[in-house]
Amino acid sequence: MKTLQTQADAAAPVSATGPWALASLALPMLLSTLGTSIANVGLPTLVQAFDASFQAVQWVVLAYLLAVTTLVVSAGRLGDVLGRRRLMLAGLGLFTLASALCGLAPTLGLLIAARVLQGLGAAVMMVLTLAFVGDMVPRAQTGRAMGLLATLSATGTALGPSLGGVLIAFDGWPALFHISVPLGLVALGLAYRHLPADRPLGETEWGGLDPIGSVLLAFTLAAYALAVTLGRGEFGLRNGALLLAALAGLAAFVRVEAKAASPLIRPAMLGDAALRASLAASTLVATVMMATLVVGPFHLARGLGLDAVRVGLVVSVGPLVVALAGVPAGRITDRFGARRTSLAGLLAMGVGAFTLALLPASLGLAGYLAPLIVITTGYALFHTANNTSVMLEVSAKGRGLVSGLLTLSRNLGLITGASVMGAVFMSAMGGGHILAADPGVVVTATRITFAVAGGLVLVALAWVGCGLCKPAE
Repeated sequence: MKTLQTQADAAAPVSATGPWALASLALPMLLSTLGTSIANVGLPTLVQAFDASFQAVQWVVLAYLLAVTTLVVSAGRLGDVLGRRRLMLAGLGLFTLASALCGLAPTLGLLIAARVLQGLGAAVMMVLTLAFVGDMVPRAQTGRAMGLLATLSATGTALGPSLGGVLIAFDGWPALFHISVPLGLVALGLAYRHLPADRPLGETEWGGLDPIGSVLLAFTLAAYALAVTLGRGEFGLRNGALLLAALAGLAAFVRVEAKAASPLIRPAMLGDAALRASLAASTLVATVMMATLVVGPFHLARGLGLDAVRVGLVVSVGPLVVALAGVPAGRITDRFGARRTSLAGLLAMGVGAFTLALLPASLGLAGYLAPLIVITTGYALFHTANNTSVMLEVSAKGRGLVSGLLTLSRNLGLITGASVMGAVFMSAMGGGHILAADPGVVVTATRITFAVAGGLVLVALAWVGCGLCKPAE
């Protein structure tokens, strides 16, 4: 990835990184992930409040995820061109305003529209938070900063369901969204006070914008995301048509980018083997992590016979481990280097996945929890080190775009994993309704699913570990 870095970037001054400066990065990351997880717990309440079907209400979650996924790359590039501080303030303002509109929405349609706006603000916040690390944090402490962001991201995911339940009981479903308004205002104030100033527009411009490429990429990503999320695990004619639309959009995007004067994604950037390996491994790892969130609850409920309360507690262990391991993972990355830490994280994930696939069901909950902790600890190591290795080596002018690609790779892995790992699980069960499945069949399907997950980790390990694709330190 050295081709992406300039000598000027290596010598560029960094801003002071006191606690308030770090808070100006941490709070937007927390809010953006909280915006996803906190809405899930409110879906049953929204069904009653709007007298709507579950299929209609699930768009409250889906609209947010689609907005984030389709816009992260363009948001990152826009930050490079117009200035990251300017765009972060705009993103925080939009997110806060949209949160207020969500809570005031009189109809489900307006709530979904407001969630799209909220997702647009969240995309800016997620992407530019990573990009600002390169602007504000000394190179020797980059791993620690990335670990802190990983901790806050996992905290937002883990906190959402429990906080959402309390808020609904206290003040109904609007409180799910109104909670982000005061927090958003605090984040806006911190960002205004502590984020480094942008250079004049003429100096920040990096080849200009690419509106046609941006629209085509957003269309392609939206079509793909819908193809793998609609149908709740069943692949039908609509899903196939959306996949074809995504392929057509991708072909058009590649053709337009080859002729564009200022392409959204420069061919030389994706020509870097280390960057390609990091992005591909990030996608595979996120796909594997979705198995713990999608397959895990069914295994716990049907395979091990746990009640809903205990299932929820066990599922929350994964995000909790990532939250606790984030900062130590950053320190390990700074101490031993990003490549070694990435490999160690992937090895841990592989060991955990294959262990879960092989342990006998007689071990019960301990036989699930122990490998789960190994998997999620490995994920914290890999995620922190992989982000560090990429962001250390990218040119300052392109940090927004590359952080967008990193966020996109993770999101694509999550939505792909929800569909693919769920399909592997159901196929291993031989079809049929999960609620009528024999516990032994569910346990066997879980083993097969995590064996597949372990295979995906091995592929990621080969990409990152090979000499041609090794991430730079």
